[in-house]
Amino acid sequence: MDQRSIHLVGSYPAENVRDAMTAAVQQAGKHLRTLPDGEVGERRNWVVHIIEAFRNRPDVVLRKDGDWSGYDDVPVFKMRKGHRLTAGSLDLGHVRDAEESYAAFKEIRAQHGLDGLSFQVGIPGDLDLALFTFGPAGAFTRRGPFREALIREINEIAGWGGGDVLFQLEFPVELVMVTTAPAPLRGLAARFLARGMTRLAAAAPPGTRFGVHLCVGDLNHKALKRMKSTAPLVALTNALLRAWPEGRVLDYVHVPLAAGDEPPTLEPRFYRDLRRLARMPRDVRFVAGLAHEEQGLTEQQQVLRTVEAMLGRPVDVSPACGLGRRTPEAAERTLARAVALAGR
Repeated sequence: MDQRSIHLVGSYPAENVRDAMTAAVQQAGKHLRTLPDGEVGERRNWVVHIIEAFRNRPDVVLRKDGDWSGYDDVPVFKMRKGHRLTAGSLDLGHVRDAEESYAAFKEIRAQHGLDGLSFQVGIPGDLDLALFTFGPAGAFTRRGPFREALIREINEIAGWGGGDVLFQLEFPVELVMVTTAPAPLRGLAARFLARGMTRLAAAAPPGTRFGVHLCVGDLNHKALKRMKSTAPLVALTNALLRAWPEGRVLDYVHVPLAAGDEPPTLEPRFYRDLRRLARMPRDVRFVAGLAHEEQGLTEQQQVLRTVEAMLGRPVDVSPACGLGRRTPEAAERTLARAVALAGR
């Protein structure tokens, strides 16, 4: 059987990026192909800090306040009359954060003899940023400036990082939309959304490396949506594969099989639609987001066997999302579980 790798989505509960990356390589180093910086501090909650910064902008108005205690309790903004959102006014912080972490990453990689390890930079989808900032009604009309700003930041990082950097494109909104769509419209929704999702990759320099993280949300370690089967993620993955731009490397697609604090189901029929990914190119890794500390190893091995049987290929293993919303102890147990699964 091919060697399984471990994938870390992004955040990790640590004091700083050096501690986060060191903890990851000490526990799982030989299984890792890429390493995120741990997205510590204000970044532990994904894009919340980006959206909260809109409170300080004079060209926007707070339409509805929220404290992020749940998916229904989030702030929603609107543009002030007479103002227009532009990409030039958006500094999303990815360049600064990547530059600050990259030096530490190279030191840790050298110290642990992990020459093949790449630096992973998480990039949220432009539709996701627009929706969480301006609400569902303004998401599609406001996504353009976010997309332009993200492309600018990807290109700047690619300029100094080259092939040593892999960009992980992160899409919870799109998977939730496909999951919510009626089954007869699921494929249509997936194809429509995939065209927008791949525009970030298409605008990057040729040869730029990407991975895709599909997600159902992990705010406060709770999922926004629980899938009833793998059909939505299969539809979106197939649409992404068809729409993927030439000349840009798609290294993996990561999918959530657990959902926040809920471990993956043991019911085999939940996974049956994975058979429709059997023709997924072998050079695109399938990363199963199933590692969960609240489920026994025997049960987790059962889920892994089921997934691989449906796909007809070995898969890599991962938690369903970043570990930053877990306690350090829970994160360590989850990573240990991934190591145990990768070795079997």
